[in-house]
Amino acid sequence: MDDLRIGVIGLGLRTSLALAAHRPGKGAVVAALCDSDPAALKRQAGRFEAEFLTEDYRELLERPDLDAVIVMTPDDTHERVAIDCLEAGKAVYLEKPLAITVEGCDNILRAARRTGTRLYVGHNMRHMGVVRLMRDIIQKGVIGEPKTVWVRHFVSYGGDYYFKDWHADRTRTTGLLLQKAAHDLDVIHWLAGGYTTRVNAFGDLMLYGDLPRREPGTPRPEGWLQEYEWPPASRANLHHIVDVEDVSVMNMRLDNGVIAAYQQCHFTPDYVRNYTVIGTEGRLENFGDGPGDTVKVWNTGPTAYRDDCDIAYKVPLAQGTHGGADPEIVTEFLRFARDGGSTDTSPVAARMSVAAGYMATMSLRNGGMPYDVPDLDPTLAAYFDNGQGY
Repeated sequence: MDDLRIGVIGLGLRTSLALAAHRPGKGAVVAALCDSDPAALKRQAGRFEAEFLTEDYRELLERPDLDAVIVMTPDDTHERVAIDCLEAGKAVYLEKPLAITVEGCDNILRAARRTGTRLYVGHNMRHMGVVRLMRDIIQKGVIGEPKTVWVRHFVSYGGDYYFKDWHADRTRTTGLLLQKAAHDLDVIHWLAGGYTTRVNAFGDLMLYGDLPRREPGTPRPEGWLQEYEWPPASRANLHHIVDVEDVSVMNMRLDNGVIAAYQQCHFTPDYVRNYTVIGTEGRLENFGDGPGDTVKVWNTGPTAYRDDCDIAYKVPLAQGTHGGADPEIVTEFLRFARDGGSTDTSPVAARMSVAAGYMATMSLRNGGMPYDVPDLDPTLAAYFDNGQGY
């Protein structure tokens, strides 16, 4: 079996995905690289065996020898780049979020159906051990039928990861309740078995709005993702535009009646996601979200709090970035790009997570007013739910 020939567009923080896809002689080879920054292109080229380098992704798409592309460009470029890739007939791995507006998501989905080109969206948390373990517990009925899901997202590195580059500019992301929360909203939908139909939210720029910023055009400081200031208010060298919220809370009603809540803060001392799912016969909660951590279940009672719980599950050990999720999701994409078929990720689910986050952002910027989540065209939903015609 010949290797799939992969082109990579965007060589920033998620280059680890491209490295996971580079498996010469074992199914896939990264044969072409693109980045608009010539320094990044030169720096990353030595990590691959790519014979074609370009600063213009359209030149990459003109190559007939490429079977698929991995798109890891900034969020505001996803719509245009993804549609161009689909129209070029290249199977697409598009890093989450699908787009930064509901309309942008739907435009991508329509392009995929129109062209018949395979589209895969990189919601890698569906391949994280903690998420798969929680879903397995729920699927086995250990806590009965899920009725409510609560997520607390503590982001200790938020001031560095999200406020020192383009993520801090709402024109490039809509907001972190979409950009950052898209993962967790997708997980909520997957665990609960439904999609959000109505939201409201509150949020504010509580800490990073008044900290020192770089002048426009000034590069990020050396070591900006290796050296972290503490406490958060001591951070400096923020992006010249900072207008996204650093604290947000969101409430959701799903189409199956489940009630869910999501909370995000970007100046906590620790970095962890905490999920609680309560069903008709118990609840689960994760303590840590990486390999070797614990998911606890309480399904007898009523009692006071019991630290020992009723059942304790260990998150499986894994290797690779994002708790072992990146190698797994890349493997699924490569199989899908070659053969089609069902996948654990879903373009429809990716759209619904963006739609929930987008409408929640509109709510928090309008005094918490509730908003309905726009429906997806049922013919589009059916196309993707039926395996994109394969």
